[in-house]
Amino acid sequence: MKKIVTIVLSALLLSLFTSCGSEKDDGTLYLYNWTYYTPDSVLELFEKEFNCTVKVDTFDSNEVMYAKLKAGAKGYDITFPSQDYTSIMIKQNMVQKINKEKFTNISKINPECKKLMTFDPEMDYQVPYYLGMAGIAVNKQKVKDYTKSWDIFSRTDLKGHMTMMDDMREVMGDALAFQGYSVNSVNPSELQSATDLINNKWKPNLVKFDAEGFGKSFAAGDFWVCQGYAEVVYGEVPEDKQEEMIDFFIPEEGGPQYLDSMVILKGAKHYDRAMEFINFIHRPEIYAMFLDEFRFPGFVNLEADKLRTTTPMYKAEDMNKGELKLDIGEDLELYNEKWQTIRYTAE
Repeated sequence: MKKIVTIVLSALLLSLFTSCGSEKDDGTLYLYNWTYYTPDSVLELFEKEFNCTVKVDTFDSNEVMYAKLKAGAKGYDITFPSQDYTSIMIKQNMVQKINKEKFTNISKINPECKKLMTFDPEMDYQVPYYLGMAGIAVNKQKVKDYTKSWDIFSRTDLKGHMTMMDDMREVMGDALAFQGYSVNSVNPSELQSATDLINNKWKPNLVKFDAEGFGKSFAAGDFWVCQGYAEVVYGEVPEDKQEEMIDFFIPEEGGPQYLDSMVILKGAKHYDRAMEFINFIHRPEIYAMFLDEFRFPGFVNLEADKLRTTTPMYKAEDMNKGELKLDIGEDLELYNEKWQTIRYTAE
């Protein structure tokens, strides 16, 4: 009897020690996401189906997201980098592999995405979320005569009513595309030419560089011309005012495309739930909700695009003018040097 009691006590102590030494599932999924990027309705459906809570923290540029994670931020399960930073994060071993057995909706991904995902064509480390482009939103009530070109930022008559994003690759990519260069150029003379254009022609007419708040200012009538993401502007203007107020377009010269992906971070405490979320997003009926909420073109998930009920803010074919921003490695420092003169040097 004494031996049996000893065995039972040992088992209880071992159980107690094990439970104290391990972390229990807190029933949560932590997303580090772009602002205005996953509909609350989708998150609520996921929470209900999987009996969990989704918590979201936001960023407004890849640089901010990457810097925070590199500085040691912990606790996030999934983040949504654009292609150049997805490539960097894969190379730097910052993300975990995708479990293909759990990703049963992999067949829903447009095969054309493989041509763009040169950094991970088989989706070993990332799953595409959305292909899009920043463009220009014009307040049609304030500006009556304009060409659909990046050159609109050279117009001195609109000075004090225009803004561009606080995003190095986007703004410099626009200037490169306008001058007929690749948005991934690392040619010093081409980068200098783009920098001179921004500093001498565009920047003097801007209120500021603004990556997130421009939507509210556009809706209030303070900003008349904004370079940025369509969803930020449409998200702030009441639906019954959008038609009469907003003209959003991709400039005729093209510009940088972005392919945002979902990646599971190294150290994520909720890997299985993160995989469930990624798979859930690409159910056609769920992804169609995402497309309808933001009126995005449905390039990534064509089956979902057939289920949508809204007209996209811009068409997928409009992005044919664009070029995907790529990881340019150490040459990124060339951009950083030029951006310093643009962003932090007074006129």
